[in-house]
Amino acid sequence: MKTSLLALLLILEASAAGSAPDPDQEIDALLTAVGDSGCTFIRNGKSYDADKAESHLRMKYSRGKRYAKTTEDFIDRLASRSSFSGREYFIDCEDEATVSSGSWLKARLLMQRNAQGLGSGPSLQDSQ
Repeated sequence: MKTSLLALLLILEASAAGSAPDPDQEIDALLTAVGDSGCTFIRNGKSYDADKAESHLRMKYSRGKRYAKTTEDFIDRLASRSSFSGREYFIDCEDEATVSSGSWLKARLLMQRNAQGLGSGPSLQDSQ
């Protein structure tokens, strides 16, 4: 009985370690990172502080969640460009080059996954 229980626990642990990341949790962490970044968010040619950027992206996610089945979908479909004008979003952080929000968010996602021991995952590599 003890051997069976131990085997079951090992199988569950291995299964959990190999499971896909939860998009809602990853997206929430990314949006928190935007808000905590202190960076300037450039949307449709106008600059916004990090808190407003986080708020805007949270609103877009709440309204467009059905288009974002994965974290990469969220970045590509909702957080990289204006759905009205089609213009790309940018993030300007002090002492760093201005980059597209998609690039910035993908870099943060990779850092998150690496910190959790998940690596990049096949979908992140496929979306680049």
